Amino acid sequence: MTHAQKLKLISYLKQFISDNRVVRFDEVINNRTNYLQLVLENLYQEHNASAVLRSAESFGLQTVHFIENLNSMRISVDVAMGSSNWLTINRYRNEKANTKNVLLNLKAQGYKIVATTPHTNSFTIDTLPVDTKMALVFGTEIDGISKDVYDVADAFVKIPMYGFTESFNISVCAALCMYELTTRIRKEVPNYLLTDEERTDVYLQWLKTSIKNSDKLLAGINMEEII
Repeated sequence: MTHAQKLKLISYLKQFISDNRVVRFDEVINNRTNYLQLVLENLYQEHNASAVLRSAESFGLQTVHFIENLNSMRISVDVAMGSSNWLTINRYRNEKANTKNVLLNLKAQGYKIVATTPHTNSFTIDTLPVDTKMALVFGTEIDGISKDVYDVADAFVKIPMYGFTESFNISVCAALCMYELTTRIRKEVPNYLLTDEERTDVYLQWLKTSIKNSDKLLAGINMEEII
């Protein structure tokens, strides 16, 4: 389906949601970004994964990658509060080299791979440059990022800490990082928002999510009459 066809389909589907929902969609899409994406490697506690999703959606990020080499992602409805409905979530669990493949693919798309770890002090989160697209990688709750992440990462970052505790909870760490980086990205980066193609694809997915039995609706209409 071409971009123009998708726009026509969006116009058609809008009639099945309220005017208030359309206004809200427009407000949110105008602040969405893929300039910063998240990569979560082998998280095993569902409340952590769910809290990260909720924060990502709230800060205006669109895409989250779940690497599931060891643990499958589970979402807690009570914690995520529906945030997963509005995000583009990519899951990887079918290949042995999932981590390297995901990160190398992101690099090929122009993303700088930034790994979070309290043990390597390349940058603190407030000094990390935001002059290029970034994929921010978080490792498992106990062991942190894997060797594959260390091997592929372009930079490492941590949050300064001044107490006895060695690290933040993963969901807290992710929220702090997202707040710091999105604040600076929105101030310093001219073209951080979704591209026209990305906006269209995301908006179309939101409509499908919002419309009850949207698959049956689309299956029962004559697409040629719309597009």
